[in-house]
Amino acid sequence: MSNPAALAVCQSGFEGLLVRELPLLGLAAAESGPGWAMVDGPAAALRQSAFTHWFLEAPVSFAGERVNALAQSIFDFFAASLKGERIEALWPCIFAGPAELVGLGRRISSVETAFLELMKRKLGRLAKLATPVRPRLGPVRGLFVWFSNFGVLHVARAATMNGPSRMADDDAAPSRSYLKVEEAYGVMSAEPVPGQVVCDLGAAPGGWSYSAAKRGARVVAVDNGPLKGGALNNPLIDHRQDDAFGFSPGIAMVYDWLFADMIVDPHKILRFIVTPWLQGGWCRYFVVNFKFGRVDPIALLQDLRAPGGVLATRSKDVRVLHLYHDREEFTVVGRCVQ
Repeated sequence: MSNPAALAVCQSGFEGLLVRELPLLGLAAAESGPGWAMVDGPAAALRQSAFTHWFLEAPVSFAGERVNALAQSIFDFFAASLKGERIEALWPCIFAGPAELVGLGRRISSVETAFLELMKRKLGRLAKLATPVRPRLGPVRGLFVWFSNFGVLHVARAATMNGPSRMADDDAAPSRSYLKVEEAYGVMSAEPVPGQVVCDLGAAPGGWSYSAAKRGARVVAVDNGPLKGGALNNPLIDHRQDDAFGFSPGIAMVYDWLFADMIVDPHKILRFIVTPWLQGGWCRYFVVNFKFGRVDPIALLQDLRAPGGVLATRSKDVRVLHLYHDREEFTVVGRCVQ
C-alpha cells in the first residue's frame, strides 16, 4: 500500500466534512472511512483543521487476517524505528479504530495484547514504560496504531493531538453542554480561576456558568430562562434575566471570559456578539459555539477564518474546532486583542 502523509482522526459521522475541509488547508483525501481520512499534502497543516481531533504522521499500512501476524508486523516496524533512539520515560502506545464497526474493538484488543506480549519478551524495559493514555495536545512520539477495518491497520511513531478529548461528567452539571466548555479549556491551556469574572451569554440552564463557578470564578449569567442543577442559587453566579443580544458590559468593564452557547443562527452570533465584544475589547478570553445544523459547515468555517474578519483581526491564538463533545457545531476559542 502507498503511504500517505497522514491519517486524520475525527468524530465518526463527520469524516465527509473533514474531507471537504482539507482543500481549504492545501490538502486532499486519498481515502476515508468512519472517523478517519488518509491525507495527502503537508501533514502539519492538519494542526489547523477544525474536524481533525488527532493525526498520525507518515503512517505505514499493514494488511492481514491473523492476529499474531499483525502484531508481529507492528513489532517489527516499531523495533526497526528504534535505531539510534533511547526511550527513558513513559511513551504512549495507542491502539484505536472506528467504534461503529461492530466487533472491531475485540479485534483491536487482541492485536494489542499480542503486540505487548512480544514487547515483554523482546523489549522488556520499553514494555514497562508503555502507557495507553493518549496525550491531550501537541506533537508526541510513541506508537500509534489505527485500524481502518478488521484486516487493515496503519502504524506511526509520531502523532499530533489537536486537543479534542472525552471529558468526565459531573452530576451537578445542569446540562451536557458542560462537557464542551470543559473540553475547550484543554485546547486553550487556560481556564477560569478565582478572582476572574465570566460573562455567560445565553447561559440557561447553566452548564458553562457552573463550570466557571466550580473553579472559583464569579459569573454573570445572562438568560431569560431558568438555571438548574449546580448553577441554581450558586453564590458565585449572578443570574440576570435579560436578552443575551441586548446585553453589554458597560463603560470600562472588561470581563476575563466571554462564554456564548446558544441555539441561534451562527452568523447572528458572529455579527451581534463576537464582533462587538472583540472590537470593544470587552473580554480577555472567549469560548463561543456556532451551530451549523442549518447552514453549510464549510462555508461557515470560511466565514470564521476570513482573513479580514473579526476573529482574524481582533483575536489571537484563535482555534476553530469540532470538539469531541460537539454535535453540529464549532467551538471557537481564543484571546481578545486588547
